Amino acid sequence: MLPQDFHIYHHKERFPLESGEYLPGLEIAYHTYGKYDPCKNNVIWVCHAFTANSDVFEWWKGLFGENCLYNPDDFFIVCANKTGSCYGSTGPLSINPLTGMPWYHTFPEISIRDMVNAHEILRKHLGIKKINTVIGGSTGGHQALEWAIMNPGLHTHLICIANHAKASPWSIAFSQSQRLAIEADESWQENSPHAGLKGLKAARSIALLSYRNYQTYLETQSDEDNEKTSEFKAMSYQNYQGEKLVKRFNAYSYVRLLNALDSHNIGRKRGSIESVLGSISTRTLVIGIPGDYLFPVQEQLYLTKHIPGATFAGIESLYGHDGFLIETEKVASAIIKFYKG
Repeated sequence: MLPQDFHIYHHKERFPLESGEYLPGLEIAYHTYGKYDPCKNNVIWVCHAFTANSDVFEWWKGLFGENCLYNPDDFFIVCANKTGSCYGSTGPLSINPLTGMPWYHTFPEISIRDMVNAHEILRKHLGIKKINTVIGGSTGGHQALEWAIMNPGLHTHLICIANHAKASPWSIAFSQSQRLAIEADESWQENSPHAGLKGLKAARSIALLSYRNYQTYLETQSDEDNEKTSEFKAMSYQNYQGEKLVKRFNAYSYVRLLNALDSHNIGRKRGSIESVLGSISTRTLVIGIPGDYLFPVQEQLYLTKHIPGATFAGIESLYGHDGFLIETEKVASAIIKFYKG
């Protein structure tokens, strides 16, 4: 049995947001694994991706777990569910204490910086003064990068995987297509936990096209029957993935997280992106995937170029953007080389 604990921290003070709004209080759901040893500087903090949860041993198997690179026998591993999500942290289906009703559409906009500020609150609650490694892939990488900028000197190592410094028009276009799908659902304007679920199913189908690529579908979803004219394998796959998400997520959180993804820009109110990256003093590894359609590898090469002393590692994967979750042996190998210097 893995040594792990699930907790929800209740922060009773106001939580100010980058938008100027605030949450009356904040709940932060998080998992910890292993034991904290400040003398060994053994904290590994994981920032999770878009629709993941705080149980990193569940969704990043092969990199985290017993007999893996990040073993709870050696490290104290922390992963918090980000604000706005729906796995225990405060989100649109949480009760607004000012009304006694769920927030639904009235839930305020959340940014990547807001998510990092919530991580900071939890870090202080846990009494952690130094983090050996902050690591994240995709939007988790956005959080890790922001945290290194917002709190210089806190982390010994920064590992960013398949992410970028600023949302591109390309990634925003994918997000907008997903929002349009949800908004086209006639139930979306309702105040109900089930609002927009048909649209959410379509949105997930759109998103999956950006997480994978042409070659992925060619090799995994091709039909061998030359006479087939309908009910293609790729159609079933898109339908399955959409239904799978609808069973575990809600449209309100999905839209808020899309908006946070689109507003990601480390240069906002700071100056040029190059100068902000140049201010990072944390020892940094940037991992990119050449077949990534959503956050192309050129964006990771840009990070590497402008973060002083940063190391780049390319990971080949049939699975495009999702390769960071699947190619755990390759990711672990790159991280080991980075640690060894």
